[in-house]
Amino acid sequence: MRKIRKADDVIVIAGKDKGKRGAVLRVVDDEHVVVTGVNQVRKHRRPNPAKGDQGGIVEKEMPIHVSNVALYNPATKAADRVGIKVLEDGRRVRYFKSNGEVIGA
Repeated sequence: MRKIRKADDVIVIAGKDKGKRGAVLRVVDDEHVVVTGVNQVRKHRRPNPAKGDQGGIVEKEMPIHVSNVALYNPATKAADRVGIKVLEDGRRVRYFKSNGEVIGA
């Protein structure tokens, strides 16, 4: 079970974008995620008249390592660690380590 999933609200805890918050757009692989407004780079795009694409410089988000992001806990208004526990009915759920609150229940 992944601790960070798509559409989770995360905060960057290390790197050039430290302190920024955003939602996870997609999980690239086991170790990388793409977050809105974080790790933006400028890419030079060549025009493609066949597709109707106009060339120029575009800003896009690049993947960031999962160790550099943490889930945002709205109760404490800070980054928080995540654990996984099994409920009585056998479901596996994620919870915040600081206050034990279940995520997305």
